[in-house]
Amino acid sequence: MSTRTVAAVRSLGDLPGVAEAVDEAREACTTLRWHEGLRRRIPEAAAESRIRGATASAMLEGAEPAGSESSLALVRDLVRGATSWAERDTDPVWRVLAGAVRATAATEHVAAAHLRAPTQLLATLHTASSAGLLPEDQLGRPRAAGERTTGQEVLGPAPDPIEARDRLHLVHELVGAVPDGGAPILLVAAVVHAEVAVARPFAAGNAVVARALERVVVRVGGLDPTGVAVPEVGHADRAGTDYRGALAAYASGDPEGVRLWLLHCAEALVRAAAEGTRVADAVRAGRLS
Repeated sequence: MSTRTVAAVRSLGDLPGVAEAVDEAREACTTLRWHEGLRRRIPEAAAESRIRGATASAMLEGAEPAGSESSLALVRDLVRGATSWAERDTDPVWRVLAGAVRATAATEHVAAAHLRAPTQLLATLHTASSAGLLPEDQLGRPRAAGERTTGQEVLGPAPDPIEARDRLHLVHELVGAVPDGGAPILLVAAVVHAEVAVARPFAAGNAVVARALERVVVRVGGLDPTGVAVPEVGHADRAGTDYRGALAAYASGDPEGVRLWLLHCAEALVRAAAEGTRVADAVRAGRLS
């Protein structure tokens, strides 16, 4: 990460209330890290976190099963193989749900070495999120001239492909430097999340990729090293209205809008840690479904 980029990200912590919100989120994650239920069962709890995260991420995309079927139960069955991925492949809602599950599952084995190859990491997450939604030649690569993007209409028109690629390069720079430190991880996670969601560099699946990337940065960056916090649930609170509003504020480019987004991300991580605590409590009590 360049010195200028480090300084720019660090300076975001000087916006009113941001440093205090970051400290509160860090404390919530630290408390979760030492939860008694995680002493010997972190993998089990982290797996449940990914299930709940994928469910929330799909909900933010409007992908919930019709009728009385439980989204969480369906995602759990998908992950454990009780439901076939191809079972409802013609249903577009199902495809989005399956993409959110695949993208979130793909975060499991991401380590610091993978962050040093951010182009490949983003390509992997995008392919996972959008297989079945896009032609194969559009998977894992930024959109080209003349290719349109879908989703997040609340953010207004998407930047043109050239601007989107420039902003994606910034994301690559930030993600690639995470293992070296230099900037508060929560701020890095918030910026890369917003840049992917707002710039919409891919033809589809941008918001799902953005949330999966945030999950990776928060864990690998050491803010939540157990991977048990559920950032997606933090964003999905109140049916995601705060999330979409905060993203729209960031998209405005106004410093106050950026501040509102950062505060939202910090508060969302506090809620994410609270959801992680519920997971850890269930693990300790042997109550996971």
